[in-house]
Amino acid sequence: MLQNHLKRFAELLIDSYFVVDRDRNIVDFNRAFYSMLPRGVARKLKTKKCYEVLQLDICKEKCIAQECWRSNSHVRLDEITGTLEGDDSELRFILSAIPIHDDNGEIIGAIEMQRNVTDEALVQSKYQQQLDASSKELNQLRDEMHSRTRRLLEVSRRLANSQQELVRAKTDLFG
Repeated sequence: MLQNHLKRFAELLIDSYFVVDRDRNIVDFNRAFYSMLPRGVARKLKTKKCYEVLQLDICKEKCIAQECWRSNSHVRLDEITGTLEGDDSELRFILSAIPIHDDNGEIIGAIEMQRNVTDEALVQSKYQQQLDASSKELNQLRDEMHSRTRRLLEVSRRLANSQQELVRAKTDLFG
């Protein structure tokens, strides 16, 4: 029954998703979710809890499916970190969960969509590192310019003093 509510929308979604019942058992998923997982894990999806397969740092204390059931509305969480069962690589996701209701309006499950933003987060992190390095270099150049300007002003002052002494000496000599 839960799967039937989603089938009409399944072709419209390009991000990975899975459907869970109220016990957080995975009861359906799309090809994008299936292909994201190691083969051995993907083959056993319908016997797993969502938090066993997609091990996110929010699963224990702030499960997105439970949040959407509590609020009875769409929930979105950005930049959530986690791993996939059978793969220790850290991934980042934008998550959305929407409660699924039966014909009587009772919540019977949720659809959880995952947008993998790992690559974007990595690019953003590297960009920030480059900005930080450029800022540091700019500050160093500014400091060096100030230091050289001070030295130049000191040399100019000495030169002016020397020229004044030279003019006085010349005046004293030639009178």
